[in-house]
This record gives sequence, C-alpha cells and structure tokens, in this order.
Amino acid sequence: MATFERSIEINAPRAALFTLTQDYTRRLQWDPFLREARLVNGADKPAVGVRAWCVARTGMGMETEYVSFNPPERTAVKMTRGPRILRTFAGSWIFEAQSENRTRVIFRYHVSVSPGWLSFVLEPILRKVFSNDIRRRLEALKRAVEMEGLLDDKATRA
Repeated sequence: MATFERSIEINAPRAALFTLTQDYTRRLQWDPFLREARLVNGADKPAVGVRAWCVARTGMGMETEYVSFNPPERTAVKMTRGPRILRTFAGSWIFEAQSENRTRVIFRYHVSVSPGWLSFVLEPILRKVFSNDIRRRLEALKRAVEMEGLLDDKATRA
C-alpha cells in the first residue's frame, strides 16, 4: 500500500477552511481535480456514514464514505466504489491552526492497486499521479481563498 501526503499553509481560519472544503455545493469553485462532486442517498451535509460521489476531470469516478468527521480538525473517507485499478483508497484531510488566521492543510492518501502482484509497478505511478493532483488541489484552494476571496462569501462562514 502506498501512503503519501502533501500540505500547504493558507492564510485563513481553520474552521472556515474545513467548512469550505467539505461543502459539496461549493467544491467545484476551488477544486480543479473534479468535474463532479456531490453527496448521495439524500444527504445534504457530510457526517460519518455519508457517501459522496466524485468524478475527476479525467472521467474516473469514485464513491467514498466518511469514516471520520471531526470539524474543524480532520475528516477521513474510504472508497466504497471506484476504478478497478484501485483495490483500496482512503484519504484524510487535517487542518492544523498555526495562528488565528493561518492554517496548515494536510491531505494524506493511502492507495493499493489491483491486481496486487502489479503493485511494484502501479503504486509508484499512482503515487506520482495522486501526489501531483493533491499538490495542485492544495495550491488551488490556497489561491481561491487568498487571491480570489472565496471565504469572503458569508455562506462559507456559516
């Protein structure tokens, strides 16, 4: 299983960033990786047991289930349905307050491939692809918040 993480510091309060990143009605406003993001089965907000459906710009879709939801500090999901190449996928987002208005955001992913005997070839490739994607996602979140004023919207702060 490949495990990797990326982090970035963003000039914004931890609670506001947590709320923004977990709001599926606003996800596409900052996340360049996705072309679709929604909660499923009638859910209107994330919580443990809630499932989400996300489709990458490449067309690859994945359903995940929240296994942890602890605002404003951390959240974690596991794949329940996804591309055949992934045997397992789990991800966590951690929000560490550096000061009142500065937050370190950490994305940590755990991935294993199918078939397992190809892991020595496929896992390094997936590590590179996912690592680059989460770096770009974190940079886009930072840009959307710090330069584009996405948190200035009162709906995000509620």
